[in-house]
Amino acid sequence: MDEFVLDDDGNAVEATDLLTWAKWFETANRVLAKDKVGDATVSTIFLGLDHSFGSSPPVLWETMIFGGEYDEHQERYASRAEALAGHSRAVALARKGKHMAPAPVAAPVRLSAPTGGGRYACGAGGG
Repeated sequence: MDEFVLDDDGNAVEATDLLTWAKWFETANRVLAKDKVGDATVSTIFLGLDHSFGSSPPVLWETMIFGGEYDEHQERYASRAEALAGHSRAVALARKGKHMAPAPVAAPVRLSAPTGGGRYACGAGGG
């Protein structure tokens, strides 16, 4: 299966079946971290579905920046610890752009190949 839930300690565990996962997903608090930085919001969530596209380990967390200089910046992770570290990096990135003039329209954001530690990175013009 590609569906995962969080246990009481916030660790990902594979769902026993699709119905159990769907019921959990409907009401679960999947937000790991969320910060407001100027006009941007940095959000890191548990996806609940494996986004590794068949590779291992499962990619289950995602950080995105909404608004500001780095709008739509995205990273995905295979572990909760990686997601927390990535959230901190994204907050720092959003702070870096907080007082900068808006950038010209960038190329579309595309998911790139995995980087170190099972992390997927996105960026303008990435590929």
